[in-house]
Amino acid sequence: MTPAPAPAATALPPAAAPARPVLSVEGLVTRLYLRQGRVPAVDGISFSVGAGETLGIVGESGCGKSMTALSIMRLLPRPIGRIDAGRIRVDGVGDLVGLSERAMRDVRGNHVSMIFQEPMTSLNPVFRIGHQLTEAIRVHRPVSSAEARAQAVEMLRAVQIPLPEERFRSFPHQLSGGMRQRVMIAMALACRPKVMLADEPTTALDVTIQAQILRLMNDLKREIGTSIVFITHDLGVIAKMAQRVLVMYAGVVVEEAEVHDLFAAPLHPYTRGLMRSIPTAADRVAGRRRLQAIRGAVPSLLSLPRGCRFSDRCAEVHDRCRRAEPPLASPAGGPAGRQVRCWLHVDGPG
Repeated sequence: MTPAPAPAATALPPAAAPARPVLSVEGLVTRLYLRQGRVPAVDGISFSVGAGETLGIVGESGCGKSMTALSIMRLLPRPIGRIDAGRIRVDGVGDLVGLSERAMRDVRGNHVSMIFQEPMTSLNPVFRIGHQLTEAIRVHRPVSSAEARAQAVEMLRAVQIPLPEERFRSFPHQLSGGMRQRVMIAMALACRPKVMLADEPTTALDVTIQAQILRLMNDLKREIGTSIVFITHDLGVIAKMAQRVLVMYAGVVVEEAEVHDLFAAPLHPYTRGLMRSIPTAADRVAGRRRLQAIRGAVPSLLSLPRGCRFSDRCAEVHDRCRRAEPPLASPAGGPAGRQVRCWLHVDGPG
């Protein structure tokens, strides 16, 4: 699929100050215990999401985006995945890390829900769409079968599936990819959770269907009031969906900013590299087809470079970058809430 053109820096207006957080992640450390060693999949990240806000998380494959979402949902692969430190707080529930599995079953779908990249791996192929939707509703709501059915049909209608009464009786394989993703959105929002985690929900779809799904998610967010954590590798999607964005690399956050600030003036060399790798309208007019790739490759989490994790790929690396990892800190004179993990912006390269 051809990447979307780079969005203008003014694609979104400045976001208002976030409302009270409905999701708060503090010092989250998630590790995978493999035969080869202990992998720091998520290494001490913190963020919050306000009521009705969309937070984007962007980065290359393997940076820890999906592991962050799976940690929040407590759906880490067993027995190798483990939350070793940190707190995950959801408004009205408290810290999810210490909850029993039984208590988490009530939280999933009711307070926090998740949409996965490929709906065919999430929908059960042997059950009809309607059965799966009504089951999701009845797990969390004290309603009769008839009431659950009516609510399920209404959710199918809300996500703009044509002939919802007929689609209610369909199996997943009888629906297109776009329709299956709409069903997943309906399931995620059926119990009106406070937070919805969307993990690359449009990557497998063509550009036209992708735009429809993004528009649908924005419309439903306004109607229902659910906050969204939108995980993607596509900065163009972030510009359309989010008010704030976290840029992740090798398990840590390297930059946090309002979306319009990030596109206007990216600070971290990795963020600037991501920006340069997107073809612009000017590139297309000039016939330039070769993208400016970030040199090197993402390091193995089993053998991270000393100091800054991006140092081996950075064109602006200094000696200090190789000696010590920079903290995530606010740059001098930067707007409130902006943070960057780079010696160039913390107190100079030294």
